[in-house]
Amino acid sequence: MSIERRRGRDGVEISYGGVAVRGRDVLVITPAGRRRVTALPKGGPHAGETGEETAGREVREETGITVEVGQRLGDVSYVYRRDGRRIRKTVHFYLCRFVSGSTEDHDHEVDDARWIPLEEALTSLSYPGERRLIARAMTMLAPDRH
Repeated sequence: MSIERRRGRDGVEISYGGVAVRGRDVLVITPAGRRRVTALPKGGPHAGETGEETAGREVREETGITVEVGQRLGDVSYVYRRDGRRIRKTVHFYLCRFVSGSTEDHDHEVDDARWIPLEEALTSLSYPGERRLIARAMTMLAPDRH
């Protein structure tokens, strides 16, 4: 049985997300009911989905934006509690490039989806692991990189 299918029952979850860029801007969300949180779009896989497919779908659902999913950027792991149980979650993030769409078309899981400068995301994202991913993306997107 894959780790994705054991999600929740044994205290382990795997999700996938996208660091979606358009020029020097990155797409961020404010999850529904969490107005003080700025995060990257992410979520769990549907049956039979690859990590890349999940990342692209989650970006589209949570932000209204269609992206081209590129290479894996890195992982963020953390522990949270649900129903009194500790859950260890790992989110595999992919570097994604804007294709089309409007942030006005985000779904009910987010209160806001917006583009911000990559440099601003280094300090405004709520989670340190996600801020580290932005730094890695900036290095990968540097114009002098071959």
